[in-house]
Amino acid sequence: MISYPDSVEFLYALGNETKAFKLGLAPIKSLLRELDNPQSAFGSVHVAGTNGKGSTCAMIESGLRETKIRTGLYTSPHLVRPSERIQIGGVPITPESFASAFATVHSAAESLIARGELEAHPSYFETVTSMAFVVFRERGVQTAVVEVGLGGRLDATNVLHPQLTVITPVDYDHEAWLGNSIEQIAAEKAGILKPGVPAVFAHQRPEVQQILDEHVARLGIPTPIQFAAVDQLLVTGAGCSFHAGDLSITCPLRGEHQAENALTAVNALTALGIPGDAIERGIAGVRWPGRLELVSRNPDLILDGAHNPAGARALANYIRRFYGDRPVWLIYGAMRDKAVEEIAELLFPLAAHIIVTAPAMPRAVQPETLLSMGNPAHMETSRDLAAALTAARKAPAEAAIFVTGSLYLVGEARALLVQ
Repeated sequence: MISYPDSVEFLYALGNETKAFKLGLAPIKSLLRELDNPQSAFGSVHVAGTNGKGSTCAMIESGLRETKIRTGLYTSPHLVRPSERIQIGGVPITPESFASAFATVHSAAESLIARGELEAHPSYFETVTSMAFVVFRERGVQTAVVEVGLGGRLDATNVLHPQLTVITPVDYDHEAWLGNSIEQIAAEKAGILKPGVPAVFAHQRPEVQQILDEHVARLGIPTPIQFAAVDQLLVTGAGCSFHAGDLSITCPLRGEHQAENALTAVNALTALGIPGDAIERGIAGVRWPGRLELVSRNPDLILDGAHNPAGARALANYIRRFYGDRPVWLIYGAMRDKAVEEIAELLFPLAAHIIVTAPAMPRAVQPETLLSMGNPAHMETSRDLAAALTAARKAPAEAAIFVTGSLYLVGEARALLVQ
């Protein structure tokens, strides 16, 4: 039997997950047929969007679990270990289960290659997606909440025929794959919509909503029950609360943007027929690490994977609203395929001191490059995150230290700081 470390090493050898991302459904359809179509063994909720997908997925899964439904959750990327991507009942699968699923999928891929039905091994994401579906079938999952990896129309997860589709706010990201206009990006996200399958949309830009409405009309999608807005919204540094119809919602995820994600989850769960008390308990009990996650105090140390402009705007709003009267330190590292200059323009002016570093990834921007994007008088470089955290010990107790810029960097921080 292949070991967990060996399975992870093989997956990484398939190429960087984003750089080697393959858009198109033919390879995964062949692979799933060889596996006897595990994606047909369970119901699903399919979630696309630019920001808030993971948080919304986590809230939907938590609400479903409150009704004793046996749930699966598939999200990406992971923070520390690849096995985090596949959860059963809110718990990541074990390394042993991950390795077993890899062995099953890898064997199927090799059989297809040997017969000439595949030219090469499926990509990292295609492989792990197939692994998730195999695990969900084996473990008797009733409903899986599945996050799109990139885009929607040609994403490997778009082999599902779900009970419900959900689209969180659409913004600019991954333009090299999805298109340079917001309309093109919206059309790719809308590619998860299916004829006759209900859909729930977060509040969108008008030009995005127009694209979604066109797809709804063409596909004959019924309109589910939706609350148009929240009432009595209260946002604090530790989360938010609001009323939606007769429901009283408390969300422990930080940031004003989580109110929109929570409302989207409420609408999705309502469309699925989940009782109101289960919706309330599910959202109140949700956890989603690495997104405005407070990991220590005095000074406050907060991890946030703000890796695109929309995420950076949400983080900037949070800093201004709840830390505007305190010295803010940033530990920042980013990947080369991101809008680094735009993100720096949003975040760097808010910081009294900035430590620029690099995630332990080949595509990371070198710290010296980042120095040109801010005021060098208030910046320093660190060779890696461990050194940056050591340098941040100089911060005063009343400061707030934000580790941000890349989910890879946040994952490294969680491995070092969270037991």
